[in-house]
Amino acid sequence: MKKVLSRDGTPIAYERVGSGPPLILVDGALCHRAFGPMPKLAPLLANDFTLFMYDRRGRGGSGDTQPYAVERELEDIDALIQEAGGSAFIYGISSGAALALEAANRGLAVRRVALYEAPFIVDDTRPPLPDDYLPRLTEMIAADRRGDAVRHFMKVVGVPRLLIAIMRFTPAWSKLKAVAHTLVYDTNIVQDHQRGKPLPLTRWSSVAVPTLVAVGGKSPAWMQHAMEGLARVVPRAERRTLPGQTHMVTAEAQAPMLVEFFKGCKLA
Repeated sequence: MKKVLSRDGTPIAYERVGSGPPLILVDGALCHRAFGPMPKLAPLLANDFTLFMYDRRGRGGSGDTQPYAVERELEDIDALIQEAGGSAFIYGISSGAALALEAANRGLAVRRVALYEAPFIVDDTRPPLPDDYLPRLTEMIAADRRGDAVRHFMKVVGVPRLLIAIMRFTPAWSKLKAVAHTLVYDTNIVQDHQRGKPLPLTRWSSVAVPTLVAVGGKSPAWMQHAMEGLARVVPRAERRTLPGQTHMVTAEAQAPMLVEFFKGCKLA
């Protein structure tokens, strides 16, 4: 593990593996270098890219300087870009996709950006984010009710109650609680586009690089519609569907898509 200092002095932990052009991997909610999809994905990409797997602030080995702001997370990505040599590809999943897109929109030295299922809600095929969701989540974190915060999040995103109950007795539960406070951060990133309204036409008009917008073929209608809408409003976007995949996308499905997009390789 290495660390790089963000602009506000926060240490950001990362691992650098592989060889080739730099690619920064951006996790979604509750995930980090040691927990989530990226550890399985990285080995499948290491022959084609120099991968930067990092802990978003507040997770794993990274610091958590307060107060939080989305801009601080963008500065974290910029610090990694500078560590990578001054420019990089970037790939984000879920809320990490929204963060990666914002990095490109703010003019960071992103060469290409790939996004998988940014959790936007753009119509009535799924209820919008409840108005009291973030205030309740914030109260739970302030009271150190981390388990309640994780349950609150999972209920809102549609995880079955029985599965939530079972997860409380698995080793994963303590890992989820350890980063529960960062659910507030993820909500700040995505909440403006979880209101059940079409995405603004000019919101990401400053994204000047090729952009891949991907969705799972078995993902629900609300996610399909969100990614269709996103591909329409991002200037140089192309949309891709991964057959048979859901939000819990496999590494084997992601890797060929990313190699093709970032390096121009053909799919087998």
